Amino acid sequence: MNELHNVHPMYQFSLKAFQGVFQKAMERAAPAESLAGRVLSLTDSITFSVFQYTARGLFERDKLTFTAQLTFQILLMNKEIDPAELDFLLRYPAQPGVTSPVEFLSDLAWGGIKALSSMEEFRNLDRDIEGSAKRWKKFVESECPEKERFPQDWKNKSALQRLCILRALRPDRVPCAVRWDFVEEKLGSKYVVGRSLDFAMTFEESGPGTPMFFILSPGVDPLKDVEKHGKKLGYTFNHRNLHNVSLGQGQEVVAEQALDVAAKEGHWVILQNIHLVAKWLSSLEKRLEQLSQGSHQDFRVFLSAEPAPCSESHIIPQGILQNSIKITSEAPTGIHANLHKALDNFSQDTLEMCSQEKEFRSILFALCYFHAVVAERRKFGPQGWNRPYPFSTGDLTISVNVLYNYLQASSKVPYDDLRYLVGEIMYGGHITDDWDRRLCRTYLEEFIKPEMLEGELCLAPGFPLPGNMDYNGYHQYIDDALPPESPYLYGLHPNAEIGFLTQRSERLLRTVLELQPRDSRTGQGAGGTQEEMVQTLLEEMLEKLPDEFNMAELLARLEERTPYAVVALQECERMNALTAEMRRSLGELELGLKGELTMTSDMETMQNSLFFGTVPESWVRRSYPSTASLGSWFADLLARSSELEAWTRDFSLPSTLRLGGFFNPQALLTAIMQSTARKNRWPLDRMALQCDVTKKSREDFASAPREGAYVHGLFMEGARWDVQAGTITEARLKELTPAMPVVFIRAIPDDKQDTRGLYPCPLYRTRQRGPTYVWTFNLKTKENPSKWVLAGVALLLQV
Repeated sequence: MNELHNVHPMYQFSLKAFQGVFQKAMERAAPAESLAGRVLSLTDSITFSVFQYTARGLFERDKLTFTAQLTFQILLMNKEIDPAELDFLLRYPAQPGVTSPVEFLSDLAWGGIKALSSMEEFRNLDRDIEGSAKRWKKFVESECPEKERFPQDWKNKSALQRLCILRALRPDRVPCAVRWDFVEEKLGSKYVVGRSLDFAMTFEESGPGTPMFFILSPGVDPLKDVEKHGKKLGYTFNHRNLHNVSLGQGQEVVAEQALDVAAKEGHWVILQNIHLVAKWLSSLEKRLEQLSQGSHQDFRVFLSAEPAPCSESHIIPQGILQNSIKITSEAPTGIHANLHKALDNFSQDTLEMCSQEKEFRSILFALCYFHAVVAERRKFGPQGWNRPYPFSTGDLTISVNVLYNYLQASSKVPYDDLRYLVGEIMYGGHITDDWDRRLCRTYLEEFIKPEMLEGELCLAPGFPLPGNMDYNGYHQYIDDALPPESPYLYGLHPNAEIGFLTQRSERLLRTVLELQPRDSRTGQGAGGTQEEMVQTLLEEMLEKLPDEFNMAELLARLEERTPYAVVALQECERMNALTAEMRRSLGELELGLKGELTMTSDMETMQNSLFFGTVPESWVRRSYPSTASLGSWFADLLARSSELEAWTRDFSLPSTLRLGGFFNPQALLTAIMQSTARKNRWPLDRMALQCDVTKKSREDFASAPREGAYVHGLFMEGARWDVQAGTITEARLKELTPAMPVVFIRAIPDDKQDTRGLYPCPLYRTRQRGPTYVWTFNLKTKENPSKWVLAGVALLLQV
């Protein structure tokens, strides 16, 4: 789930409204009022209602984002925190191009420490870390460093100052530190502790003019609460006073008729999936407004819709959102809750209905675990699934029905057929990515196989498949035998959780930064006004921006248009297109800031991007996929330009190439095959790439190979490369994306390729995976390749 205001744009109005009311409340408050008094009044009047109706049931991270924004804003207005320190925490302007002198910190972390050390309150922090590396290493590698005492005198720093240090050293622990050190301390525990939704209490606050709006979550049916509560109050389908309309396929007329009847007679109306009828929503808004007056007092409307994937695709009318009580029911979190919930779909009668009882019960439990794993794995982001999928309990129950039918019809268990139907049709019907399909298939191959009936199958480390039990016995077995929640239960390495928490931290801080009111972003302590900061940045970028490549001169200098030379020319053309747009847009914005041009919406959007440290959209369209912040992205751009300039001096292939430095890395890999095909007169369509990982670094190569190319700049996620053994092996803890040695890539005839003992490893351009797929490299492994499939092992060109 992304930022609150992006994934749930239906909350946009409520957030903005809250921000405005909060701002006015602070302006009205007397300067002499205590912080506690302000917090209390805000809690009682504004904040509670906002959370009660708008954020009820949201994922903890989004509630935390909102309360963090509230807390920081109160502290800023009370002048209890330094705007420059808050700016560092939210923006993290790490120094680019630095090398960490200590092995337990990455270059990015050290860049943050160097940036912090330039501030008065953090002077000599970098020296202290170097001088007391042992103590700092112990602190950094502790499980919950936010609860540990900081080394030396840094333990005496303020909560925000300690948070800034933690932001550099352990970004994955920032949300927990924000939660306990700020939100709970300043606002109270009720803003960090989740509360279960009492539907009956919420229903009391609805009315004929106040619909209840359910935001749908994958795998959850919140409308069951409506039916359950309606049954208590005498509203059922049998009594014909509960109307349920699923929108789509011309159901708008049916919905309007149901609303009219219900308003007159005092019935309830459920309108499901209103996001599917975008053109009708304005009519629905008007109809609900008309029926809010003069209708029967028992008339109620319940709406449901999926959240828009981004703010641009938000279609729910603001009038509906303003007047509704907005609720979302979360899916259960963690394997334990998911496995219990999966098993809850069945009963003791289910377990007893099949003649092959032992086989049926074993496979049913394995399917429940499979469902729990694939549903919850999405929390690990792209390393879990390249794309998120709406797996539901319907997929599980239908799979169990198929299992029952097969076992009743045959005395043998058709493992292959079951795996195919479940993995390719029931669950596979949702899956659109080939690598995700491989993952789903691998899970089933591990969970559903003949060994399961012999008591030799473990669903996860330390969790063997249970024997023949009754229904309550299975629930008890889950409570007693399932290990504590960890990535191991999914086949992932513990680093996957660190990566997931780090991304969660980045999203939280980015959202809080974007929610900051303008005046708190523009104080002198944070580096001057927004215009001054942007002006300084664009002047620096214009000064460093490389000149465009002279294509006519390059073509004149080129002796032979080899496949490699063509790639170099294409890269120069793309670089020219990008730098030309950067020079144009930066120059235009500079004139606008000076008052010599009228500021347009495009210029304002670009100004905001530069201020927030993100790559402007007009540059992204001409650029390469990247998840880097603006500073890192620009430093990388300068490096790419220098590499291209060195290559095009004489167009001879460099000794090693940074594959991640290409706009189109596929072009280089194709050029390797084209060059070899021409030399050996082999058919291009019957060739494949051979990937040999060397034991050397880029400095050890003085010249390019006779055939193929040496490439560097690859990173592995989910595992690491054992240089001595020459195979994939387990990752080291907290080493998320270790660098690969130089890789020798050459082309060979397709029929000469030996795939035994190899893991087909996908190569992606960024950690977003999915659409950034480049190629498949076959890497040697002593383990079963399925281990690396479940671990989500991939090569990356950019981290």
